[in-house]
Amino acid sequence: MKVLHISTGDSSGGAARAAYRIHSALMESGVDSRMCVLQSGTADERVSVAKSPSITFRVAQKVFRRWLEYTRRDWRTDNPVIHTFGQIGAGLVKELNAGDADLLNLHWVSEMLSVSDIARIRKPIVWTLHDMWAFCGGEHYAPDDPGARFRQGYRADNRPAGECGPDLNRKTWETKRRKWVRQRFTIVSPSRWLAECVRQSVLFAEATVKVIPNPLDVHETWRPINKQVARIALNLPLDKKLILMGADWGLSNPYKGADLLIEAIERIASRNVDGFELVVFGQVKPTEQAQYPCPVHWLGKVTDDRILTLAYSAADVMVVPSRQDNLPNTAIEAQACGTPVVAFGIGGLPDIVIHKETGWLAKAFDTEDLAEGILWILADEGRWNRLSQRARKSAVARFSPKVVARQYVQVYEEALSSARLRNF
Repeated sequence: MKVLHISTGDSSGGAARAAYRIHSALMESGVDSRMCVLQSGTADERVSVAKSPSITFRVAQKVFRRWLEYTRRDWRTDNPVIHTFGQIGAGLVKELNAGDADLLNLHWVSEMLSVSDIARIRKPIVWTLHDMWAFCGGEHYAPDDPGARFRQGYRADNRPAGECGPDLNRKTWETKRRKWVRQRFTIVSPSRWLAECVRQSVLFAEATVKVIPNPLDVHETWRPINKQVARIALNLPLDKKLILMGADWGLSNPYKGADLLIEAIERIASRNVDGFELVVFGQVKPTEQAQYPCPVHWLGKVTDDRILTLAYSAADVMVVPSRQDNLPNTAIEAQACGTPVVAFGIGGLPDIVIHKETGWLAKAFDTEDLAEGILWILADEGRWNRLSQRARKSAVARFSPKVVARQYVQVYEEALSSARLRNF
């Protein structure tokens, strides 16, 4: 079985890192796995960087981009999440169809495959979703409520009040519905929450949907390091309780909920609790002076897994206060390093955190409950040790590469079998 993973990247960002980990897990299990990416940050010889077919194609794409920018000039939205309208591709379809891969595993494919490109693929497709874009319009995350457009269809009468100008999300969704009508997808969702969104969507209501978590190398890389050693290595205080948060773009990503964590820490500080400090990775120290309720240590943007392992091991608790999230790598990585996790019980986080066994799941967006969870974990050393051991054990049992690879192989075999039956 030859599998080719299609991903915009292999190392920068949570989706790229997850895609590469799936590829690596499959290789370790003996699967002939390769990756095709637009940007590579690894030295893996089985990862190839896609190249545009010709100078003419690149020039045409540049002109097309300018035209798209012009047509979108009046579009506005108050949804701060990234939008991709699926009109740009890297000209790979002919090569993909002619290649020797038995099956394509799509991941985050922004500007690598357009909506039309995906429709023209003639090989079996397994699509691992790292966000909601596949079944939405252009949004990579959309509101999850009964009136969500992905559940009802993108109609003219249900456009969000915060959007104006051309309805690009509706146009993108309509293009997907029209172009993909004959395409057969097997969808892999890393979380039960996202899988349920897929099943309830108009676009993928008939698709085969499987839930498989993202893998993690819990034996060689992501494992506990002595707390004092980790703190010395990162120049962090040895005598404080350390609360860790990390995300791409640090505290500035509204979906990651850093403002909710700050509010929770303010609540902790108002109880005259002292001796704790905040550690943040994903962002350098802001140039603007801001008031925080406790001292803050800024680790900057971290791409080295060894440094991240030190950060998790140095912390007493990892807080993942996301407003919306699929299966965040940070929560899995922290638990693999034996660090209890506090999070809101939303999205895919209940698939990671077991309440009061490996961490604390707070009521959605209740910062008082979030603060309560942080204090509950920090208050008792014996309890912390039990939580740490269970977190590590749970991560090894559920996210080990062999465990995840076995599930992917089964999905691939089923997808190939279905394709053969359709072509018979």
